[in-house]
Amino acid sequence: MINLEVPKKAGTLINQAYQAAAEVFRPISRKYDRAEHTYPAELDMFAALLDGLNSSGEGGAGAAGVRRSEKNEKPGNRNGSNLNIVLGTIEMCWGDVGLLLSMPRQGLGNAAIGSVATDEQLKKFSGLWAAMAITEPDCGSDSAAITATARLDGDEYVINGEKIFVTAGERADAVVVWATLDKTKGRAAIKSFVVEKGTPGFEVVRVEHKLGIRASDTAVLRFENVRVPKENLLGTPEIDTAKGFAGVMQTFDNTRPLVAAMAIGVARAALEETRKILTDAGVTIDYDKPVHSQHAAAATFLQLEADYEAAYLLTMESAWMADNRKPNSLQASMAKAKAGRSVVEITLKCVELAGTLGYTEESLLEKWSRDAKILDIFEGTQQIQQLIVARRILGKTSAELK
Repeated sequence: MINLEVPKKAGTLINQAYQAAAEVFRPISRKYDRAEHTYPAELDMFAALLDGLNSSGEGGAGAAGVRRSEKNEKPGNRNGSNLNIVLGTIEMCWGDVGLLLSMPRQGLGNAAIGSVATDEQLKKFSGLWAAMAITEPDCGSDSAAITATARLDGDEYVINGEKIFVTAGERADAVVVWATLDKTKGRAAIKSFVVEKGTPGFEVVRVEHKLGIRASDTAVLRFENVRVPKENLLGTPEIDTAKGFAGVMQTFDNTRPLVAAMAIGVARAALEETRKILTDAGVTIDYDKPVHSQHAAAATFLQLEADYEAAYLLTMESAWMADNRKPNSLQASMAKAKAGRSVVEITLKCVELAGTLGYTEESLLEKWSRDAKILDIFEGTQQIQQLIVARRILGKTSAELK
């Protein structure tokens, strides 16, 4: 049975993450929003701290993987690294989501490695900062349409293709690249490969100018006859057409709750700031009165807060299920869909409620409204999440429900 109270043992982690967000992220948030493509050097001090938290087995505010089985695992209710990472991420993104995405060794590619890598690969790639490269110029949310190729040549795979919108693509030490082993075999042939920076043929073409999360670099990458050891293929090289590409997609069971947590952190920041502005303006938010009998601004705020709470609980459930080795693909997509949509609606409405204070740079509300949009797009758009949820609930395959 899931307990919706925050575990007491997570208290120290949450407090540390909050202090980092309040004392480091918030003070430099506007600075690196304006100084796009400039690496936030202030983040280097946190790398060792987060490494220590993650190596302890309890996690921190970074990326980890959903491991489906562990030997000699004791039965029972387990609150582990996935839940802790979500809780820490919420606090850090209360500070600044773009800065969190710029944290060394906490890339989305690290979640991919943590989810599907073998024990040997986990050791081999330990300490790497890994980005994740999925999207292509002609392939967005439909990951099955990937055209980048990986051809086995002796003891190496030769990778060719182009990837766009790669978070931390320029700064990371390595990139987890999704490519197909055989285009004729469809989804089942799509695998992920770890490609380290400096590998011949691997080029960072450019970094993008963006609406939000400007502290985080977003790159276009090109791979021309890039050769990597065959051991760099994550998981099994076998093409199982009956299973599809579930092994690779397992990555999303972890990263979608992580992105949902980012959205929750941003939404909470916007709600807290708006509450202060409304209170200063003399608007009373009363939880004991019906919504229809309150000030219009207070009624709107309560509705936004209810959306926030729903997204929060869905995200906690998906992370708890991962910790307890329960299939969480449905819950991960539900959390991502709800949180991604809610953070956009919440931040934009908070800008509106705050009036001139919301639209100027006097507060961070306008910045949060820009940062929020990507959280409804990457790791699967709103439409894709709804499609996945529908398939899971109705018991339909991707071919039956498109």
